Amino acid sequence: MSNTKTTAKTTKNTSAKTTTVKENPVVAKKVTAITTLNGGTLKKMFIGAYNLLDKNKNFINSLNVFPVPDGDTGLNMSLTLRSAITEVENINTNNMVELTEGIARGALKGARGNSGVITSQILKGMMSVFSKGNNDNKITTKIFAQAMTEGAKTAYSAVTLPKEGTILTVIRVMAEEAEKIARNTADFIVFMQKVIDAGELILSKTPEMLPVLKKAGVVDAGGRGVITIFMGCLATLQGNLELMELKNDKDMTVFRDTADEVAEIDDISEIEFAYCTEFFVVNMKKTTTTASIDKFRTRLMALGDSVICVGDLNMIKVHVHTNTPNLALGAALELGEITKIKIENMLEQNRELRNSRNIPDKEQGMVMVATGEGIRALLRDLGVDFVIKGGQTSNPSAEEIATACDRVHAKNIFVFPNNKNIVLAAMNAQSLTKKNIVIIPTSSVCEGISAAIAFSPDCTIEENTQTFLTTIKAVVSASVTYAVRDTKMDNLDIKKGDIIGLDEKAIIAKGKNPAEVAVKLCDKLVNETTGSITLYYGEDVKENEAEAVGERIQNKYPATDVTVVNGGQNIYYYLIAIE
Repeated sequence: MSNTKTTAKTTKNTSAKTTTVKENPVVAKKVTAITTLNGGTLKKMFIGAYNLLDKNKNFINSLNVFPVPDGDTGLNMSLTLRSAITEVENINTNNMVELTEGIARGALKGARGNSGVITSQILKGMMSVFSKGNNDNKITTKIFAQAMTEGAKTAYSAVTLPKEGTILTVIRVMAEEAEKIARNTADFIVFMQKVIDAGELILSKTPEMLPVLKKAGVVDAGGRGVITIFMGCLATLQGNLELMELKNDKDMTVFRDTADEVAEIDDISEIEFAYCTEFFVVNMKKTTTTASIDKFRTRLMALGDSVICVGDLNMIKVHVHTNTPNLALGAALELGEITKIKIENMLEQNRELRNSRNIPDKEQGMVMVATGEGIRALLRDLGVDFVIKGGQTSNPSAEEIATACDRVHAKNIFVFPNNKNIVLAAMNAQSLTKKNIVIIPTSSVCEGISAAIAFSPDCTIEENTQTFLTTIKAVVSASVTYAVRDTKMDNLDIKKGDIIGLDEKAIIAKGKNPAEVAVKLCDKLVNETTGSITLYYGEDVKENEAEAVGERIQNKYPATDVTVVNGGQNIYYYLIAIE
């Protein structure tokens, strides 16, 4: 699958004059002043922002505090903005209200992880100002500054216990400076550059505000991400097209493969996209190029799912599930002639199948997020109705969580994020579904498994909720993975490639191999009250190796029940539950 490739063009303005600003990687020396923005320009700016953010997502990921290979701040922010862009690309107008509502709606639907949710809230606040009473479709620097202030307020309000030294601090300070700058600066080029400079300054101070950043030797990843968004906006205004070029990114392709496959389900689900549409495109127009086909594929992805678009300039085969087959066919006609059209109504097929099964809604159901085939199978065996395929490096969006809840035949749904970085997205999912969702804030899959074991369908919602909360407090979760960079943290001198062990708060062990570190973790975390230890071994660990580790731990703690389970998870050699 190829990535979306979008380029920005120089924005024209009737009140233009030449201005000189200081040299910057994304700013040319001589620029054309822009004193107002219309809907079309705003749309291009955020497309440019997505492109630059996506291009730099791996660098932003590398700023993760812990040197483990699951730093995904840049990826989450990129996919959140990508969802917003997908939404507005379906809006065939430059009306400010429609565009801004589309950006806010798309960002919310695609928000992934804490950084993605906060980004969506920043955009929500900003868009509300752009659309409010803006009948002339124009934005000045003063309006833009007001929008940033509202974006910062909205983001802060979305976080229960906001911390300074994070993305929240960076957007707040940038907004405060933007308000001051806008008083005397009407030119957007100068304005944006000064706002970015203010962001860089406060970002450099984040390690002093948040000790964990200083220990890790990094600035805040989310703060770097939000500055990158504004840099992309500025680059678009300047027409720096070379910075808008995207490369094929294997990591993105892998993520989309897992993120789009929300879960494997055993029951009959509601159909999100009604029409299975298939056709061929032949006799291409002279103007059709390979780039045109790539763009067409991207448009299909925005129209639905299960997209297949393969071929060349001689013939293209297309398959897509969509609610608007007319738009898919119309887009194809821009490339050439269409033939062998087949459109099937999957809603009708699904209704017939549902009626034949006559599945009633039960009172309570469970939805969990997990990765690893072994863990996912275990959860289904424990009665979890829907397992969303995701976790570290592939946080599901609020929309994906809501869709999972909609597919469960239950009136009330318990949602277990099983990751601190997914809790906010789960909370946002509540506004995207008619089901009654109860969020149980599990921070690890080990907690989720224990909660699933404790579930009783005969208890009330309140009783199960209290049981879940009590159960997860009794679980100590630990994990074994590898370091992705050199660092000094938690009194440990860590080198890239070292095997490290983490509890719920810190790195507490390191060693030469996963087995050694797993045993060290147990030595530090097991106490006289421990009754059981469960080791979920990952895809990179052989069964006999895991069994040997379990035997070592059992011999050290003969009074404790030790169980070894094939989890099949990636990145983590072992997930350990100590209860």
